[in-house]
Amino acid sequence: MGVPAMMERENPKSVPDDATRRVATSRCESGRLRDAWDVVACEEPLEIQLDGAPFVVVMRTPGSDRELALGLLLAEGIVACVKDAASVHHGSVSPDPEAAGNVVRVNLRPGLRVDLEALRRNLYASASCGVCGKETIAAVLRAAPPLDDPARFAAGFFGALPERLREAQQVFAATGGLHAAALFDPNAKLLVVREDVGRHNAVDKVVGWALEREFLPLAGHVLLVSGRISFEVAQKALAARIPVVAAVSAPSSLAVALAEESGMALVGFLRDGGFNVYGRRERIGA
Repeated sequence: MGVPAMMERENPKSVPDDATRRVATSRCESGRLRDAWDVVACEEPLEIQLDGAPFVVVMRTPGSDRELALGLLLAEGIVACVKDAASVHHGSVSPDPEAAGNVVRVNLRPGLRVDLEALRRNLYASASCGVCGKETIAAVLRAAPPLDDPARFAAGFFGALPERLREAQQVFAATGGLHAAALFDPNAKLLVVREDVGRHNAVDKVVGWALEREFLPLAGHVLLVSGRISFEVAQKALAARIPVVAAVSAPSSLAVALAEESGMALVGFLRDGGFNVYGRRERIGA
């Protein structure tokens, strides 16, 4: 078909270069194909190392890798505060110099020891059914006990949140292909937005952002995610002590069960001025 002749979408200057890739495509209109360019979301592996040893590889959109690593380590119960991570930086033990940007090395504080093999088993054990590292709700609650947060939110708190998230999704605007997570404070102030090809990665980045700034626990805050609320998203929010998780789509049955046991409220189908509330429903009032 020759060299593609045009781009369908331009990459806004505000979008990090490593978050997107320019690719050739064929555009079909009125039954005819023509050559074109497009901008797609970047997806690359990130290896997280603990004290120099490989821990886990996740597929993610480059950017905020330090936050991603810290958020994941908090969710897995490896760190409880930013001081548990003595250093977090990009680096590689690989002979391939191009891998340096896709490795984050975390050195834990002296005296903090972890069982890497057990942690790896937890991460992979139940991935096929969506538990992603915690086989039962009981196991989650042993690591992160039920909330004692008294936070309550008026129903009107939530209506404008999806549009505010969408307006902040710079890479999604360029590609149409990313999930996002946003953190709102008790006054509905938007604190941070992170995007990623994985919804759980976006949540880890938000939690890692808060962990670095020593904002945890996130009592009285609301986490908003694009798409659905999976068990893994709810579990990560609980680890950060977030009392409410909202989404434009549905929660899963296991996420609802975890919310009921842990004292969280889930706000689902948040669109067109309405929503459903699951779990600790009394957190949301008229």
